[in-house]
This record gives sequence, structure tokens and C-alpha cells, in this order.
Amino acid sequence: MKFILSICAAIFLAPIGIAQTMDPSSQGGFMQGGMRHSVAKGVMLNAKVDSVANTVTLRVGPMTLPANTSHMNMPQPPDLVWQIPFSGWLLAYHPRMVDAAGNAVPGAVLHHTAFWNENRSDFLCPNKEEHIFGAGSEMTDWGEVPGYGYQVQKGDNIRIETMVYNPTAVSYDKVYLEVVIPFQEKSESAGTAPRKNVYPAWMDVKVCGSSGYDVKPGKSEEAGVVVVKYDGVLLGVGGHMHDYGREIVLQDVSRKDTVATLDMKLDSQGHLESVPVKLFLDQGGYKFDKNDVLKITATYDNPTGKLLPEGAMGIVVGYFVPADDQLMASLRRTVKPTHNMASMSHSH
Repeated sequence: MKFILSICAAIFLAPIGIAQTMDPSSQGGFMQGGMRHSVAKGVMLNAKVDSVANTVTLRVGPMTLPANTSHMNMPQPPDLVWQIPFSGWLLAYHPRMVDAAGNAVPGAVLHHTAFWNENRSDFLCPNKEEHIFGAGSEMTDWGEVPGYGYQVQKGDNIRIETMVYNPTAVSYDKVYLEVVIPFQEKSESAGTAPRKNVYPAWMDVKVCGSSGYDVKPGKSEEAGVVVVKYDGVLLGVGGHMHDYGREIVLQDVSRKDTVATLDMKLDSQGHLESVPVKLFLDQGGYKFDKNDVLKITATYDNPTGKLLPEGAMGIVVGYFVPADDQLMASLRRTVKPTHNMASMSHSH
């Protein structure tokens, strides 16, 4: 699968926090589609801060990945939580897969990873935690937009949900998901200008439920609608589909306008290689009005002749800048301290 958004995004994580493990059966992660897997043993989250470069490097692992193993048969890491110890902005994400020595491992072994802010609700789907970052086997960077950032508060819990597999003929041992994240800490000094806040926009054909769904043999189409609850602008969009995905379209039904059509790039076997990105920066963003109805349509063409259970997702991914940022304060939520304080690992 490919989880792509390479638009100029503004996101970062903060210096040292606490890594916690969670019981995945208690969460039923939206990206997991309700699937249940055996839990990989000994997987931890390590956070290493470079205070000079203003970056934090997160590592999830180690993971053992036998050759030719599907995500259904692969033991999966437990959900891990990283607690942000300061207030500021996340600026960008730079993901890759590495071995214990830091050497690159093919990104094909990452099915997906998803970062969720447990202390905020999604502005399109309040029943969900705010989904702040995602990546798949293409390992596309989320770059920085100068002047913008994703605002976090000290104590925010970022839940990291990761799914791996290995479609290759090579086995890998002690593999890590590594994400380097630039940040800007909030400062009262006159020399540091605050960032303008952006909000992740995840527009899903499954609307506000679990993202995964079955893929029928041959050509098929799935669509869903969401309602925008605030005035504002969309800076740009990318997309997220799985193998055999052909196209994903975002429409503003209220305006009878196509916001973006994203045609997938596939290899000769139908494996997803990349997803295009459409930016609206030259026009100051694509304007949304409160109560605009958005339709997301995903098209697949499955040549296998059989049903692929939970084989698809169809998500348009973007960044939203509200016209009135003060209204977004209502998205804050209280998190109950239910996580086990296990697998803690952090370093300076």
C-alpha cells in the first residue's frame, strides 16, 4: 500500500516524552479496519532529541519481518504513545525504515503508520482523534510550509499506530520505523514569530468509521461524504489508497465543483507506486464554507478474480487553515489515564 501526502505541510513533534504501549484490542484503530493481529513482542518507542537542530527522531522497533508475509499473518506492533513535554508547533515529518545500524530498509515493508493526537478531535469527524500524520511504503516526506505549523500543547499524547508486512523475497531482522520531525517551541522572545495553525484534513470514503474495506473483483467504486464545519481554506491535497487503486476524487458537492482528481501511478502488477499531489497555494488555498458537503470517491480495479478482505482504503489528505482559529479550541478533549506505563525509552 501507499500512504502519500507530499504537500508542503507544517507539522512537528516536541522534545522528549514518554513512550507507552497500549492494548490494541482496546482501541480498534480506524486505520486497522477492526482487524485483529497477534502482537509483536519487544517493540518500543524511542525518542531522541537534537536540541541544536530542533528535531526529534522517533524510532518504533525492533521488528522481525519474514519474507513473503502478508499484513494479516505478520505480528503487529502494539500502539505506542509519545507524550509531548512542551507547547509549540510540529513542522514536518521525514519517515524511513532502517535496520539496527541505521541502514536503509526498503519502504515496501511498511504497510502504514498513523499518528493520532489523543487530546484533540478531528475537525471533520469529532468521534475520531485528530489524525496528524500518516505514511506508507512510498516513504514520502511531509515538507514544511514556512510560517505554518501544527500546534501542540505540553502533555499531548500522540498515539502511533503501525502496521508492517513483507511482500519481498528477503527477510529482515531488527527493523525500525524512523521518523525525523522538526519542531518549533513556543517562545516569548521577540525574535521567534509564532506559526499560523493548520489542521489535518482526512476525508475518507468510509466517512467517520473504520477506513478499511473489501475490494471486489474487477472495477469497483466506493464513495462517502463529509460536511465541513468551519469556514477556511485547504492548502493542498494528496491521497491514500492500496494496491489496485486507480483514482480518488474530491468534490465540493455544494458548489458542484471538483476540488481534485488524483490518478494513481501503478507498476505492471497493479502495485501502487505513487499518488499525485495538488496544491492550491498560488490561489491562497481552496476556499471552503461552513456546511459545504464534500464527496470522496475511490476507484479500484482488482485483477485477481477474488475478493480482497480489507484490501482497500480511499482517503484524501490535506491541510486546512480556518478563517477563525479561536473556534478550533472546541476540539480539545480530555484523555483518561488508561495506558500502561511500559516500554519507556527516551534520550537526549
